[in-house]
Amino acid sequence: MLKLEGIVKRYGQHLALDGVSMEVKAGRVFGLLGPNGAGKTTLIRIITRITGPDAGQVYLDGRLMTNEDVAHMGYLPEERGLYKKMKVGEQALYLAQLKGMPKAEAQKRLKNWFERWEIDGWWNKKVEELSKGMAQKVQFISTVLHAPKFLILDEPFSGFDPINAELIRNEILRLRDEGTTVMLSTHNMGSVEELCDDIGLIDKAHLVLNGSVEEIRQRYATNTFRVELTGNAVALGNALSFTGELLDAQQKNGRTVARIRLTKGMNLNKVLTQLLPAVEIHAVQEEVPRMHEIFIRAVSEQEPALVPADMTE
Repeated sequence: MLKLEGIVKRYGQHLALDGVSMEVKAGRVFGLLGPNGAGKTTLIRIITRITGPDAGQVYLDGRLMTNEDVAHMGYLPEERGLYKKMKVGEQALYLAQLKGMPKAEAQKRLKNWFERWEIDGWWNKKVEELSKGMAQKVQFISTVLHAPKFLILDEPFSGFDPINAELIRNEILRLRDEGTTVMLSTHNMGSVEELCDDIGLIDKAHLVLNGSVEEIRQRYATNTFRVELTGNAVALGNALSFTGELLDAQQKNGRTVARIRLTKGMNLNKVLTQLLPAVEIHAVQEEVPRMHEIFIRAVSEQEPALVPADMTE
C-alpha cells in the first residue's frame, strides 16, 4: 500500500528523519510510535505532502506518490481545526466538498453518520457550542466521510471519555475490515495492542523497530512462563535444576502459581517433562511483554529495526 524508502528531512541543523524506510500493508492498522520529538509528525507531513523530504521516495500502490493521491487520503491531525463560528452541518459539508464530494452525496452520508452516532441535534449548533470531545467527533466524521482508502489518525482518542473512545476504536476496526488502510499515531499503548496489526517505532530520527505486533512481542519475550500446579515448591525448585529458574511462587485457591524462566537453549516441552514427576501441572501460560514495556526497552536500548524481507532487496 504505502512504502517509504530512505526518507531524510532536515530543519536547519536539526535532523528530523535519517534514512527511514518502512512499509504500511494494505487493509491493516499500522501504529506509528515514538517519543515526543522523534520525527513522527514530520513523517506524517511528508506522507500527506504538506512538506517534502530532502531525500528518499514515497510510493503508493507500487508507484511514486503524487499530489492527486492526497484527495484519496483522510488525515486527522492532533491539532484539531474547525471554524468555531460555523454551524456543525455547514462545516462538515464544507470539508466534504473540499475533498471533491458533491453536496447532495455529502449531505446523504453526513445524515447517515449523524443518525448512527445519535448527534442529529448538533447540525445547526455552532462549533464553539460543542465540547472538545463533540468537536472531535465531528472532525473524525469529516475525515472519513469521503471513504479514503488510506487514513492517518494522529492521537484520535485525545479528549474522549472511555465510552466515546470505544466508539472511535470500533469505527477504526470497521473501516479496516471494509478495506481501509489505517496509520495510527498514538502514545496510548493500550490502543496499540487493541487495534494495531503492525507498528513502526521512531526514535531520534531513526526507525528502531518495525514489524507485526505479534512478531515484535515474541521477539521481546523473556522465555518466562506462569505455571499453575499442585505440589511442593521445594520439589519444583529441585526439578528445575539446569533447565530453568524459579522466579517466585504464590498460593492461590489451594494451588501454586509459579513464575519460571527457562534456561537459554531450553524449550518448554523439555522443562515440563522434567517437572511432571515432581508436581501436577494444571495450566501453563507464557508471559508475553506488553507494548508499553517494549516501547520503553526499544527506546532505551536503540535496538536495530526488524526490516520486512521484501525491503532488504
